[in-house]
Amino acid sequence: MVTILTKENSIANHYLVELRDINVQQDRMRFRNNLERLGEIIAYEISKTLDYEPVKVQTPLGEASHQVLQEQPVLATIIRAGLPFHQGMLNVFDRADSAFFAAYRHTKKSGEMQVYKKYLNTPNLDGRILIIADPMLATGRSLVLCCKDLLAEYEIKELHIAVVIASEEGLQHVRAFIPEAHIWVGDVDNEMTSKSYIVPGLGDAGDLAYGNKE
Repeated sequence: MVTILTKENSIANHYLVELRDINVQQDRMRFRNNLERLGEIIAYEISKTLDYEPVKVQTPLGEASHQVLQEQPVLATIIRAGLPFHQGMLNVFDRADSAFFAAYRHTKKSGEMQVYKKYLNTPNLDGRILIIADPMLATGRSLVLCCKDLLAEYEIKELHIAVVIASEEGLQHVRAFIPEAHIWVGDVDNEMTSKSYIVPGLGDAGDLAYGNKE
């Protein structure tokens, strides 16, 4: 299942416009804040699909009945671009456990692309709801590699993938190889460059948030 935020008008559209705008992007703090805000919005949307249970709470004047989450999800992200996006989700699911992993792509002289996973730090995911936050979904290969490794190692109860901008190709790749995932996307673009940058996209989210890397 895929949910695309921009199919409906909301403040999320405003934050997406600022993330894409080459002039607004010069303000790194604003860029990070907009990623964080979209993380909060998508986390809120995901929260509507989770299971709740009744509780009674004592107020100074009486007792109130409410529904609360049965369990907190595990929030995972890909270092480094995903950190502000992850923080936004953590602002909503503020008692959630977190997981972090790193993967990178390397293009050979032949043009073949290889994906390598470098780092993984996660709690036990058996029987847990897992939300993976990654701002940009280009080819989808890095994300599929990480998801497949986690699904092979753990009995994950429910998998959600949250993305700010996805390419159509990457979205279809993830849907084909991780069909059980519910994918939440800010917006979908149709093109990619030969170096797998989404067009029009927004550029390199990690560089825009934290500065250029070597």
